[in-house]
Amino acid sequence: MSQPVVLRSLHVASLAAAAAILAASGLSAQRAGGAAAPSGPPTTASITDPRVGLRPGMNDAGVAAKNMELVSHREKADTFNGPGGARGLTYANSDLAFRGNFVYQGNFDGFQIWDISNVTHPVLRHTFVCSTGQGDPSIYGNLLFISSEGTGDRKDCSNLGVRDRVSMDRSIGVRIFDVSDPDNPKKVADVQTCRGSHTHTVVPDPKDKGIIYIYVSGSGNVRPVEEMAGCVDGPIDSANSARFRIEIIKVPLAHPEQAAVMGAARIFNGLVAPTSHGGSPADTAGGRGARGAGAGRGGAAGPGRGGAPAADPNAPRPGPNQCHDITVYPAVGLAGGACGGYGLLLDIKDPTNPKRIDFAGDSNFAYWHSATFNNEGTKVVFTDEWGGGTAPRCRILDPINWGADAIFSIKDGKLIQGAFFKMPAAQTEQENCVAHNGGLVPVPGRDIMVQGWYQGGVDVFEFTDPNHPREIAYFDRGPIPDHPERQDSSSIRLVTGGFWGAYYYNGHIIGSEIARGLDIFDLTASEWLTQNEIDAAKLIKFDQLNPQNQPKLVWPGAFPVVRSYLDQLVRGNGLARARTLAIAGEINAAEKLSGAARGAALEKLAAQVDKDIVGAADGNRVKWLASALRDLAKVSK
Repeated sequence: MSQPVVLRSLHVASLAAAAAILAASGLSAQRAGGAAAPSGPPTTASITDPRVGLRPGMNDAGVAAKNMELVSHREKADTFNGPGGARGLTYANSDLAFRGNFVYQGNFDGFQIWDISNVTHPVLRHTFVCSTGQGDPSIYGNLLFISSEGTGDRKDCSNLGVRDRVSMDRSIGVRIFDVSDPDNPKKVADVQTCRGSHTHTVVPDPKDKGIIYIYVSGSGNVRPVEEMAGCVDGPIDSANSARFRIEIIKVPLAHPEQAAVMGAARIFNGLVAPTSHGGSPADTAGGRGARGAGAGRGGAAGPGRGGAPAADPNAPRPGPNQCHDITVYPAVGLAGGACGGYGLLLDIKDPTNPKRIDFAGDSNFAYWHSATFNNEGTKVVFTDEWGGGTAPRCRILDPINWGADAIFSIKDGKLIQGAFFKMPAAQTEQENCVAHNGGLVPVPGRDIMVQGWYQGGVDVFEFTDPNHPREIAYFDRGPIPDHPERQDSSSIRLVTGGFWGAYYYNGHIIGSEIARGLDIFDLTASEWLTQNEIDAAKLIKFDQLNPQNQPKLVWPGAFPVVRSYLDQLVRGNGLARARTLAIAGEINAAEKLSGAARGAALEKLAAQVDKDIVGAADGNRVKWLASALRDLAKVSK
């Protein structure tokens, strides 16, 4: 095999040259849309995808979209466009939380509150300046929780910083705000933790509605014991170590000012340092060093994110000492911990005492970053933030299984690995791109996820079959120029930007764009997603939504839900064509009726569909159709 060559940028005019380089390297380019070749799944990113070669620009970049449309875009607050702007993380937008008609958008220097009552014209209600690190947000009732991790973060929220090793002005942990008045948020508490909070997860108490817990994932160094009692650094076998644990905050909702750390969970015991891959061929070509090689964000053990040395120098290095993200699914009593070197499956039936029940490692992964369950709790998708989110990791020579999603089935409390999925369009050296945050799109009967890929855009894919994921929709912009006048992507430097995360909320996809602002999208009908399925998803409404706390999705009795299952049977040949046509006719006839007559017709049809279960190619989906017909019958009478 010939020496691989770095592709610094991909332009439409140079696609033939790129294909020649791949051929010389023994690789083959995928065709448009990232579709797999007949011989198997993709082995490289696509260079003929419409997302390749988009024009650079800040708010005038080239755009490629498929099966989704941009409803509105709003630039971030001018307050967060100060020194550094898009060129640094000081003023970068981060994650999202949702309540009612409000979107709470985190920022490395505070947060923004958006009113999306009119999705075509979001209104910025308030900008709160408060240095926090990445400012991971969660909402519960009128309380907004913001992660704080930077050692320069202050109790007074100013940007003066903290220079002393020990200071009573420092605030790292979780900040609590009262946002009952969205135009005038008030900070009510700073809950201090030993390692700060990179991210956090809100977990309701199943027995007491007046209490919530917060799982804190803090990846900073252990702060001095002189600054906070109990913050003792030490190896994993030290019972007093504040390093190898997650901290748990108890919040009495009626008195949030009394919130405090009430315990910790040592879910990392027994784990050793995982095996990870080295640098990408795109970085090692031509003698270049492996930028971002190994474990991505410093690995399972390293400065700031690593473990204290084992007591025995000859013992294996300890594994992770923190989680980056913990996603809880209270309805099924499980949590998915994306914990640096491993993906953990946790039992959270007692939220004050989470216990590890299984874990998974994979040398294809550099940094286990976040987790998303399917609605049944029978699958979980882990993301790999290879390169830490600030590096280009979706280039043509970046292995397709690195910086991707890994899909696992869950059976009898065990994680069973399936396929990988990666945004399939080759990106340039000037676009930070890797798997990042997302959540479910609530289509009944299918496992569909929307996800941000930084400057790889927003991607929607299906993982109903964990071994054969499929891309459904996408939206992408061209690279962000480091200077507005530069429009040639081969001459600009990488500027950190793109979609931190994208989530489905009350009928729309909301995306947090690091450098540009806030985006709202709608899905459009296609061969992989019918209008009935889109309409059924719109029936799911939340009072509030935190992506790291998954709610159980329950669809009401409605014609779009019934027709969604029927559409799926047609698409997948799950039932004979003649029979699906007949059922469609009966559904149409029932819809023209009303009251008791409609209910009776639907009950009769459900009984007939029951008989189709045996012998159907997709008996489970036929069963779901019959159940949906009965749900609709109940609300029709």
